[in-house]
Amino acid sequence: MKFATMLGVVLLSSTMGALAADGHPPHWEYKGKVGPQAWGSLDESFSACKMGHEQSPIDIHGAKKADLAPLALDYHAAGAEVVNNGHTVQVNLADGGTLTLDGVAYKLVQFHFHTPSEEHINGKAYPMVAHLVHKSADGKLAVIGVLLKEGKANATLKPVFDGLPSAEGDKKALDGTFDVASLLPADHGYYRFTGSLTTPPCSEGVKWQILKQPVEISHEQLKAFQKLYKANARPIQPLYARAVEQS
Repeated sequence: MKFATMLGVVLLSSTMGALAADGHPPHWEYKGKVGPQAWGSLDESFSACKMGHEQSPIDIHGAKKADLAPLALDYHAAGAEVVNNGHTVQVNLADGGTLTLDGVAYKLVQFHFHTPSEEHINGKAYPMVAHLVHKSADGKLAVIGVLLKEGKANATLKPVFDGLPSAEGDKKALDGTFDVASLLPADHGYYRFTGSLTTPPCSEGVKWQILKQPVEISHEQLKAFQKLYKANARPIQPLYARAVEQS
């Protein structure tokens, strides 16, 4: 799939939702008058941001032990393009493989970063999280969250963090290929819950899997991202009646 085509279907980007009168998506940010507290009022298509009862992110605590199947991952190396979309740095993958849940295949289309981590574990946020976004043939979404903590430099992410696109709309193609499997921790134990997009339009019905074991990034890598986005995490949302399970 060519990147120009793929960008038209990439999710969790600033281009989702209805268009304003000037033909552009409604403007939103992570602070100020168009920050998270206002998202649900910016456009009718964003109403789930304030009305939804299965919103993300959440604070994961008291998760119930369940007989969850191991994550069925079939990732492989693929061409990749790094894009600054105005809200985060996103890595688009031409054909990165699949995640299969309950017999349904979800194609890995992109991953992107939030700092601090949007998901909290027992009230604790990590310095950063990578969200791996997958899409099924019928348009359903599944996300794997990889928590990132400070430590040694992350060799897998080095090609991404070396020369991050500095301005909205800037992009660069990575040399060679990128294999997302090498970004994952050794232990694939995870928390599972149903949630939403963490950016407008906050659409619900997203299948979330947050890996328990974090992986390391260096202080320098973290600061390189925070130089572009000091804080791009949506606040924690109410759990309501949802159950959170853990493997």
